[in-house]
Amino acid sequence: MNYRHAYHAGNFADVVKHIILTRIVLYMQRKDHGFRVIDTHAGIGRYDLKGTEAGKTGEWQSGIGRLLEAKLDTDVAGLIQPYLDIVRAENADGTIRHYPGSPLIVRHLLRKQDRLSALELHPNDARLLADVFEGDVQVRVTELDGWLALGAHLPPKEKRGLILVDPPFEIGGEFDRLVEGLVKAHRRFAGGTYAFWYPVKDRQEVKRFAALLYDTGIAKILRAELMIRAPSPEPRLDGTGMIIVNPPFTLESELRTVFPALSKVLSDGKNAGFTVDWIRGEQVGA
Repeated sequence: MNYRHAYHAGNFADVVKHIILTRIVLYMQRKDHGFRVIDTHAGIGRYDLKGTEAGKTGEWQSGIGRLLEAKLDTDVAGLIQPYLDIVRAENADGTIRHYPGSPLIVRHLLRKQDRLSALELHPNDARLLADVFEGDVQVRVTELDGWLALGAHLPPKEKRGLILVDPPFEIGGEFDRLVEGLVKAHRRFAGGTYAFWYPVKDRQEVKRFAALLYDTGIAKILRAELMIRAPSPEPRLDGTGMIIVNPPFTLESELRTVFPALSKVLSDGKNAGFTVDWIRGEQVGA
């Protein structure tokens, strides 16, 4: 499955991923001490929703497009509002033309003591990303295979950090690489928070992924999946998932509040649903 960001910017998977990202970063700001966010597959930072790639697929219309127009309960709206404020800030004239990728969302949230390391392997994308953050002393853009950061860039000097791993799933074996990368990173920085994105397409492969995560023995692994439709016989993106290791203690309850509403807004017909549970954690006796 090819999940190059430019073609799918602002779709339902981005919406879910970026709401979770926002909630984690805001929680980390509860302590005065600075932290670092390491975005291992950062992309280009800002996407033109009516450009060649995203405009061709139009997936954003059933993602961020729907959410911006949705009427939400007060509790849900309060949790999602910081994310929507960032999207609107990137579209000052009131129309939706640009969508912020994960590094730009993080940058909107950083305090003066916080830092962002944004890594991107593709040379053209890395140059575009560097242009977005040119002159920004709080952001370091590096042209680098993000998988390498799970060793060489950990632990961060701030000793507090969030590591976001959002691979494009352009090649096979990405689920295994996620598990291997987590194990390597956790050895170096056990106290860090890790957020790993994955597509829900092959249900058996996703089930195998969860079993591999359990077998690592790493504690506090939270799983959040949102399905927009029932399993389909042909290969397609039926849902989106995030694995969060060492999540904020508030995150589980926040997602249980937000996900029912997101499931309704983002669903593609019947049989949508969601899962928020622990692969390993106190709830399962680990």
